[in-house]
Amino acid sequence: MTRLDWIIVAVYLAGTLGLGLVLARKGAKSITDFFVGGRAIPWWLAATSMAATTFNVDTPLYVAGLVARYGVAGNWEWWSFAIAHVLFAIVLAKLWRRSGVLTDMELTELRYGGTPAAALRVTRAFLFAVPINCIGIGYGMLAMRKVVVALGLLDQLPPLPGDPRLWALLPIVLVVLVYTAASGLWGVVATDFLQFGLAIGGAVAVALFALHDVGGLDAMKQALRDSGNGAALNLVPRGADPSLPFTTFFGYLFIQWWAFRNSDGGGMFVQRVAATANEKEARKAALGFNILNYVIRTWPWVLVGLVALVVLPGLDDPELAYPMLMLRYLPAGALGIVFASLLAAFMSTVSTQVNWGASYLVNDIYVRFTGEQDQRRLLRVARLSTIALTAIAAVVSFYMTSVGEVFRFLILIGTGPGIVLLLRWFWWRVNAWAEIAAMVTGFVLAVAGYLDAFGTVPFGTLLRVTAFGSMAVWLPVMYLTRPERPEVLAAFYRRVRPGGAWAPVRQATGLGPLDDLGRDVREWLLWTAIILGGTLAVGWLLLR
Repeated sequence: MTRLDWIIVAVYLAGTLGLGLVLARKGAKSITDFFVGGRAIPWWLAATSMAATTFNVDTPLYVAGLVARYGVAGNWEWWSFAIAHVLFAIVLAKLWRRSGVLTDMELTELRYGGTPAAALRVTRAFLFAVPINCIGIGYGMLAMRKVVVALGLLDQLPPLPGDPRLWALLPIVLVVLVYTAASGLWGVVATDFLQFGLAIGGAVAVALFALHDVGGLDAMKQALRDSGNGAALNLVPRGADPSLPFTTFFGYLFIQWWAFRNSDGGGMFVQRVAATANEKEARKAALGFNILNYVIRTWPWVLVGLVALVVLPGLDDPELAYPMLMLRYLPAGALGIVFASLLAAFMSTVSTQVNWGASYLVNDIYVRFTGEQDQRRLLRVARLSTIALTAIAAVVSFYMTSVGEVFRFLILIGTGPGIVLLLRWFWWRVNAWAEIAAMVTGFVLAVAGYLDAFGTVPFGTLLRVTAFGSMAVWLPVMYLTRPERPEVLAAFYRRVRPGGAWAPVRQATGLGPLDDLGRDVREWLLWTAIILGGTLAVGWLLLR
């Protein structure tokens, strides 16, 4: 990093901080302003913010590691979530917006009633706000540390007490905290818009420089075939491919997306559609996210991962390929811009996650159990929560070593309750006990799969055991416990009026559904084909 690179990074950090502070007034009136932007976020800003949130600094490292270990087809580990994300866009985004919730956990006590609903809401809110959220932020910090070390930035720091990696991250995290705590969601989404453009531009720059060095796409593909790595170019795994067993691919495509805890959108996406003006805007935001996330942002990272197989074969830690290629190819100035793009990816995700986690702590725990309505006091609690979550995540990150392993662990411990979260919208019989049973069983089975007593179990097998093992518990629990009270079901149905199996409730309320579920399902299948087809079409044009 030269002086020019550091000037570029400093200008970026100052600009981001300035934009966040300019928008501080938009988040300073109430927690509705702070957490959902006063429900006035335009769809294109919400869409870009969702894409920026899923694009962390760990993402190019994670994708490079996937390509090195499993080839291009390894990306089905996250491509498969497009099925759920399109379902969210077509079917669920309008229902979430119609419900009028501030957080997705708030829906728990609209859909269910009594003590089980209250216990489920506060338990899930705490788990997602603190341990799960902090692990998510933490592995982003882990990736940022890997970048800092790989670029040799620690050598440029003056002597400081303690761990120098912490000092390298501290100014970045402080900038994020200042504008997030000051401006709330408006500051997050506005900076996300700039950060997403910068992050995509940086990824394209690294890919172009790397491809130029190996002689272009055709030369790279030939080099992979000559070295015996031709299978890495496959868009889907072949039956004899040992790096990605077909059973694992089957698990990604037919189990993971509906069994995962974010099958109905998940907290950060729900927060974005809840921040839009109406149902139409919510749908456009979710569809825009799918296009940006899968069709546009995938391939620069994949190409860098393939180049790394040619020029950096046999890396002990394949996740370091991306920053190593940055250092190898980028000239002064360009290196500063691309490093700033990784900072952008990191900051966009951290700002979203601390704001989202704080919304659970404030709305679903503090307000739920204290009844506090003083908006100034609630805003103070919200800002203190963002600081506390960031500090906890920083501590957690120093106990992690592999971005990919942490990502797969988070997928596995969240597998099980996804199908219940989907069905609760469309089937009146689903109750709080079913969701509790699915969540607990899925978590226990996932953790058990990592115990030494079970040996090394393929990830696809773990997915199947966790998903169907959870189902074997929650279905009997649901039928052995009472349905939700009629007045609870009627109140929820009047507010949302979804399609599906609500016949007894429709009869009691005299209201029909606002949506044609059959038409929505057909449209979901069509848009899934468009999104995944577009992603694979770009890959086929590049790799043939």
